[in-house]
Amino acid sequence: MIPGTPATPALPPDAGVLRMDHVAVAVADPREGAALFGDTLGGRFLFGGDNDHQGIRVAQFVLPGGMKIELISPLRDDAPVARFLEKRGPGVHHITLVVADVEVAVARLEGHGYEVVDVDVRNPAWREAFVRPRSGCGTLLQLADTTLRWDEPAEGITLEDVLAGRVVFTDDERAVLREAPS
Repeated sequence: MIPGTPATPALPPDAGVLRMDHVAVAVADPREGAALFGDTLGGRFLFGGDNDHQGIRVAQFVLPGGMKIELISPLRDDAPVARFLEKRGPGVHHITLVVADVEVAVARLEGHGYEVVDVDVRNPAWREAFVRPRSGCGTLLQLADTTLRWDEPAEGITLEDVLAGRVVFTDDERAVLREAPS
């Protein structure tokens, strides 16, 4: 360091990647993806539900060997995944990497010049950030740290419940049956 210049904060030694969690595939109709990844390829339904805030329906499957596929489909025309499907058609939407600390991962990536966007660390159950495709070798990367187990089936939730729109994710990221209208 040159005397009289501000100190540059040290970058973390790595991004703290723990594992690849899943590959998300955008589909207009989750039944189509469920037929392929569940019925045909032998995947087991893990969990799913509607994220009303993001305007998406999620259904996650674990394939033999442990690889997870997450189907995401739009619930409304203004959802980002609806624009994705309109522009690109069905296909790989993003890859999710679980990291030890999303803020450390963001510092490492930005320190190396990668464009990180949509950093959201408000909810300790699921803190996330994204590396834009143009900065991530053509791939949207989702980085997340979480306090929840995402490798266990949601109790009492079936694929049929998810496909029928009867399941919603709560603010603390739990999949629960929607309350019946009174």
